[in-house]
Amino acid sequence: MKGTWDVVIVGGGLAGYVAANYLAKTGMSILIIEKDKKVGGRARTDKINQEFFNLGPHALYKKGNAVPILQELGIELYGKSPKLQGLLMNDKVEYTAPFNPLGVFTTGFLSWKERMEWLKVLVKLKSTDIEKLSEQTFQQWVQQITNSKNVQSLLLILGRLATYCHAPEKVSASVIVTHLKMVTQGVLYIDKGWQTIIDQLHNKAVISGVQIQTGVIVNEIKMAENNIILSLSTKEELICKYVLSTTGPQELMKMLGDNTTQTQMDFFAQMSPVKGAALDIALTQLPKPNRLFAMEITEPFYYSVHSNSAVLSDNKNTIVLHVFKYLHPDDNIDGKELKKELEQFLEKIQPGWQKHKISSRFMPTITVNQRLPQIGDEQKLQRSKSEVTGLYLAGDWVSSHSILSEGAVSSAKQAAEEIIEKEQR
Repeated sequence: MKGTWDVVIVGGGLAGYVAANYLAKTGMSILIIEKDKKVGGRARTDKINQEFFNLGPHALYKKGNAVPILQELGIELYGKSPKLQGLLMNDKVEYTAPFNPLGVFTTGFLSWKERMEWLKVLVKLKSTDIEKLSEQTFQQWVQQITNSKNVQSLLLILGRLATYCHAPEKVSASVIVTHLKMVTQGVLYIDKGWQTIIDQLHNKAVISGVQIQTGVIVNEIKMAENNIILSLSTKEELICKYVLSTTGPQELMKMLGDNTTQTQMDFFAQMSPVKGAALDIALTQLPKPNRLFAMEITEPFYYSVHSNSAVLSDNKNTIVLHVFKYLHPDDNIDGKELKKELEQFLEKIQPGWQKHKISSRFMPTITVNQRLPQIGDEQKLQRSKSEVTGLYLAGDWVSSHSILSEGAVSSAKQAAEEIIEKEQR
């Protein structure tokens, strides 16, 4: 690693690589520093035996902002969309999920009057003005849009499905409804996992001259007169014009040390991540082959067979599925109990699944998103981003209007464009 760079990007995940590919077009010297030995962050895919396991269930919105940005960078997305059908479960009672026209008219979960109400709500959702929801929680919006308890339950289920957030009383309605609009237009499961996206971004970055250093931690970001100095875990120091941090807020605060502003300290301290527990499983067969998707109505559980829509094994007959529990920010985490709950939920849907198991992986707490989106975050984010000269932010928590890969990809493009504009001035 040479000592002087135009841009140093901290973090070699989705946001870091998207930004690097935009910046590389300008001819600036760019270095990505990744603390892990492997790049990809939470978009990494692990190959276990012959199976491709994402870190829990991953889906890309077909009509979101991320897909056109990735396509603009020349990234090819292979995979298919799952059908909008499956089960809703209330303990041991099963209903057809009313997420497609047939489901709406055949489900036993809704009365005839509630079916009409649900269709009206879905139409209303399309024309909802997001700007008018900035002062409401998702729960308040749900209660305002319909009086039917069953229709409210469906909106809360869809909210969890679209955002992984399980705190309707805390989260911003504008962010959740933005994602609801996207999820109802379909998602994509990616062949061989999200690592294929990272690998394409990595190869394009390298060809464009971006340097990548893995297994190195940035200990400190120090502001000098006309540049920024980075102290590394290798005892080296780097000098650069711009730093683009794609880490989480807590890591950023640690790196900035005394350079953290009061606004940032206050905002980052009150921020809580979105978390979940995941059980990723490969089976030789499904005991009940037609059961490809299910969610609990009152409990925050999810089940989906992703290999039905994407190639996720070298063996075409292998089934790859995900079971997930959306965690509330106030939940106490008990790994053994969570694993038991996920296995029991799967047993209800696929009785006897254990006999067909090839491999599995349990992760009691995945950080799904670095920021649970709350009312008032927009102004705080704007101030946090503009307070340290030469420092730019990107990542799943940095966008005011979106989270997850949507937030990571759109904030990365925005940060890259701001750096390019500043450089051209």
